[in-house]
Amino acid sequence: MKIRFPMRASVAACALCAATTLAPASPVAALGPTGGGPGAIVRPEATVPQPAVLYGEGTQVRLRSGAHAVPDVTALSWVVADAASGEVLAAHDAHRRLPPASTLKTLFALTALPAFPGGIRHTVSAKELLGIGEGSSLVGVVEGHTYQVADLWRGVFLNSGNDAVHVLAALNGGWEHTARQMEDKARSLGALDTTVVSPDGYDADGQDSSAYDLAVFGRAGLRDPDFARYCSTARAAFPGTEGTFQIANTNRLLTGADGVAPYPGLIGIKNGYTTNAGNTLVAAAHRSGRTLVVTVMHPQAGGHAVYEEARALLDWGFAAAGHVDPVGSLDALRPVPRGATTGAKPKTAVVASTGAPRPAEPDWTQTGTIAGAAGLGAGVLLLGLRFRYKRASRA
Repeated sequence: MKIRFPMRASVAACALCAATTLAPASPVAALGPTGGGPGAIVRPEATVPQPAVLYGEGTQVRLRSGAHAVPDVTALSWVVADAASGEVLAAHDAHRRLPPASTLKTLFALTALPAFPGGIRHTVSAKELLGIGEGSSLVGVVEGHTYQVADLWRGVFLNSGNDAVHVLAALNGGWEHTARQMEDKARSLGALDTTVVSPDGYDADGQDSSAYDLAVFGRAGLRDPDFARYCSTARAAFPGTEGTFQIANTNRLLTGADGVAPYPGLIGIKNGYTTNAGNTLVAAAHRSGRTLVVTVMHPQAGGHAVYEEARALLDWGFAAAGHVDPVGSLDALRPVPRGATTGAKPKTAVVASTGAPRPAEPDWTQTGTIAGAAGLGAGVLLLGLRFRYKRASRA
């Protein structure tokens, strides 16, 4: 005895099969039992709020019970973030666009440093030293003298030497080319607030960045062993016309100069000052297995406020571990390449490891292929069933 299924039931079963094949797994909802009964939709809480939170004005922080309040600082904009996970623990006007001063050299290094091994030797020409802004900080690069590229990078990171930046930018293809390349690099990191006019950070019309972007640059730099080594160097010898002379890092949290107490576990990264920007600082420190990145832009208090406010924010950030929920992520605006796979991010020079990247976007090309194949199969099956049904009726 043959058992025949009604055609409607067969078609319905086929449609159900195709729907099951085509339905993509939802990244937001999962099926499972809740207090609402079997099959209720569970929507897990997001561990990191959407990036729009950091576009809000004022201080953004999510304190748990018993957490300390964020310190009262005068900076126009600041960010405290975990370098490993990228989670922003607290921020104030994180995306406010302000002149960055020499903290923009972090982006310059991210862009140009990988292209030139430190052992390369280069003789400086007069043309390469043209156009240095009046009043710029200089390390003492001399026309006609031969330097190793590593010497020039120490001049950039320690003395914030605009003369060294000009020479390296010339090696990199020129001033304008380097500026455009820096902006491309910023966009690739998800830093959308930065406009580069002068790669050395010298005040220029239209040049700005944000505390968020500078934190992104500082965190990315720590993944490069050369960047991490240069930015954490307190003192070094620099070649002169008659032997070498000593240069010292202008980051007082690192050196303890001018009455500023050095910060325990400080890694670097870069400080700056111009008339328009005031004092700016991107700093990172490591303590008890955690690395934090802090950006402070234009404190309204005088003196060494940029260092003391960074100190207060670092202290708060280390104490806040486990007592705050993140208000955003330094990865939130990073483009996700098509076909990217999940997994742990590469290890960094000073950070043990980072969190998993954002999930890749669905590959709708592959989904369309599956849909077409499923539709073709359903059509063939339907024709077969209809033919057999007609034969059975005639019999």
